[in-house]
Amino acid sequence: MSSKRILFIAHHRLDRSPGQRYRFEQVFDYLESKGLECVLANIIAEEDEYSLYQSNNIIRKLWIGIKSYKKRFQDLLNSENFALIVIYREALPTRTTFFEKAVSKKNIPIIFDFDDAIWVKDVSNVNKKISWFKDEKKIERVLPLCDHITCGNKYLAAYAKKFNENVTIIPSSVDTSLYKSFQRKSNGVIKIGWVGSHTTVKHFELITSVFLKLKLKYKDGIEFTVIGDENYVNRKLNIKGLKWDNEKEVELFNSFDIGVMPLPDNEWTKGKCGMKGLLYMSVGIPTVMSKVGMNHDIINHGENGFLASGEDEWIQTLTNLIEDENLRKMIGESGRKTVLDHYSKDTVKEKYYKLYNSLIEKHEKNSATPKTH
Repeated sequence: MSSKRILFIAHHRLDRSPGQRYRFEQVFDYLESKGLECVLANIIAEEDEYSLYQSNNIIRKLWIGIKSYKKRFQDLLNSENFALIVIYREALPTRTTFFEKAVSKKNIPIIFDFDDAIWVKDVSNVNKKISWFKDEKKIERVLPLCDHITCGNKYLAAYAKKFNENVTIIPSSVDTSLYKSFQRKSNGVIKIGWVGSHTTVKHFELITSVFLKLKLKYKDGIEFTVIGDENYVNRKLNIKGLKWDNEKEVELFNSFDIGVMPLPDNEWTKGKCGMKGLLYMSVGIPTVMSKVGMNHDIINHGENGFLASGEDEWIQTLTNLIEDENLRKMIGESGRKTVLDHYSKDTVKEKYYKLYNSLIEKHEKNSATPKTH
């Protein structure tokens, strides 16, 4: 067994899933430079992605599931070639915990990493017909099997500690060498932007009444941009969704003058890690977020961004930003500094390395003693 190989168990291929990228993928280069070889074992092939996120194609989805099981059996057979296994959210998107249970018996240290309240049922409309395959409570059976838990915020950590005392908070982070502010072209129109997917655009629409009142007031002086779902259409706000493009992501964020992150207040959103807001902030965009969960930890209201709750607060906050260019600049610069100081890749990469390396070294020292659960 190589003493410096780490197997990352995740659903998506490299650079496909924002969650994976902002958690661990972007520190692969640093870990490799420190002598830790990183191997990503994904189960969803590129050619299967389209079918997975369509509302029909049930047979195709079942076939993808079968292939996923086959891949995980192969990963299980290969697991002894690794010194550490990191499982992101779940090994398989079904009710089973067979992989986690099996690998926990192989005397290989396991880390479980998650960045959402995944114990809460949250199924997209396109996959409701097969939602019975999933068991959101299986995390309660997985956490005790692992040697260590990493998660994105204190709300998630409090939950994890109910089942495993070895928990470390590592916030989702931004590669600030990539995400930076560009000189914005001004045509006198203030662009209010939102980024997400077809499953989360409902959050953007939570404050549609706010946007409509602002549009009525400022008319052609403002416009709205939704990035992430090219099929999204909102005729009331004159929006046609734009497709997410990894190669143009920084350019897309820099096209905004104001970034918004409205959320409902529920158990699922309390577990969110504020990534959307952090990305806005990283490129110097003034950011307005709902008063939910980790957003309170990220934003010092009126200093590096704004927190809003209710229609009146959203309207007043956005009005102030629309009408005051200096305020937009000041808040944007302060927001970027917050990301640089607390949520950049450079602030977390050493934390990942020290944790991973310590578990590997501890295992090497105690390799003669099989672990039990």
